[in-house]
Amino acid sequence: MSQLALLASTAPAAINQGYLLQARQMQALSFAVHIPLVCFGIAFPALVLFVEWLYLRTGDELYRTLAKRWTKVMAALFAAGVVTGTILSFEMGLLWPSFTASFGSVFGLGFAIEGFSFFMEAIFIGIYIYGWSRLSPRAHFASGIPIAIAGFTGSLTVISVNGWMNHPTGFHLQGGKAVDVHPLQALFGNSYFWHELVHMYLAGYIVTGFLVAAAYAVGRLRGRWDRYERTALAIPLTVAALCSPVQVLVGDWNGREVARAQPTKLAAFEGLAQTRRGAPVHLLGWYKDGRVEYGIPVPRLLSLLAYHDPNASVAGLDTVPPDERPPVNVVRIAFQTMVGIGTLLALLGFAYLAVRWRRKRLPESPWFYRALVVAGPLSVVALICGWVTTEVGRQPWVVYRVMRTSDAVTGAGGIPVGYATLALVYLGLALAVAWILRRLARVPLNAPPTAKEV
Repeated sequence: MSQLALLASTAPAAINQGYLLQARQMQALSFAVHIPLVCFGIAFPALVLFVEWLYLRTGDELYRTLAKRWTKVMAALFAAGVVTGTILSFEMGLLWPSFTASFGSVFGLGFAIEGFSFFMEAIFIGIYIYGWSRLSPRAHFASGIPIAIAGFTGSLTVISVNGWMNHPTGFHLQGGKAVDVHPLQALFGNSYFWHELVHMYLAGYIVTGFLVAAAYAVGRLRGRWDRYERTALAIPLTVAALCSPVQVLVGDWNGREVARAQPTKLAAFEGLAQTRRGAPVHLLGWYKDGRVEYGIPVPRLLSLLAYHDPNASVAGLDTVPPDERPPVNVVRIAFQTMVGIGTLLALLGFAYLAVRWRRKRLPESPWFYRALVVAGPLSVVALICGWVTTEVGRQPWVVYRVMRTSDAVTGAGGIPVGYATLALVYLGLALAVAWILRRLARVPLNAPPTAKEV
């Protein structure tokens, strides 16, 4: 902790910026739009390749039809991700120039690898799309493997940068700039990297699986339930159902790392004003004047979850000055929303797997498919709440206990104009993607009508 304090004491002075909140909101809006697309970049190529592998293994044309249709969706979402990712790249330099100037040598390697991954993904998506009728089946399948690899490596390096921001290491600060930089140690040696990586990759498959399954659940409720729809729903839903319970265990790992490295963030999760042993968890409620009002207390649960000891001492918000505390209610609500939705998704996934295992078929109850339709959007809400928990819980630091967000923000004006323009761009992009996906959904199927049921 003394090393972090020394680093913080040599950080550059704060810029008097009246638009700090708007700059943070712009960045948050871009992340909220981009992160669901990242999930599809992580998981969807693997799902498409799995379906094409089923075609190669069985020769069943239905799998080839499904893989070709999903390829078009993958390309449309990749194009949208290019737009949002490019905006995020510009925002890093335009909104937070002191951050990039001070620490660009630390995280530059990560963004360079992400850039190479993006170009590799773009090249092979083009080959994959136009190779359906031009390459042999095995060569075409092989051309899709780099897409999945690039989706992994590109997001991996960005997650490593975020892990470093939460647990900075691998450099020294001199004159307001990072020196003696060890990029590999900084990106992959920080304690936050591994649990963030696993947590995000499971989230990628959960969000992708539930969203794709929700689209076909709508068709099921409207009477479209041929073998094609059953197959297209069963594959992503099975993946999401398997990942959801595992995510609960990874969340426990994540929480214990937060308790060790960022105890103030953990205190904000609960609204724990004073350090105490046997700290409780309050379900729901509102933090006000140093206590949680209207919440349902569960005695000693926070100590048990954080340290696997019901009598363990948990650091409260009183361990840091008021100006170093995150906005407690924002973090609490985001955290509890994420945990609540994640628990419901895990239960839904468990119910689906139980029916598949015991009865060897898909569930028949319309209520299951109604719940599945809701689960798709809720998974996105949980995803965004998870990132709010991570990023807002770190505040007021952009690099934890090294650089404040107020020190990193631009001193330029015109932020409100840029904010409004950004919102309009994202609205237009959302409408364009929705229009494309609806057109793709209306393309007639060429799959054979008879085959063995999934």
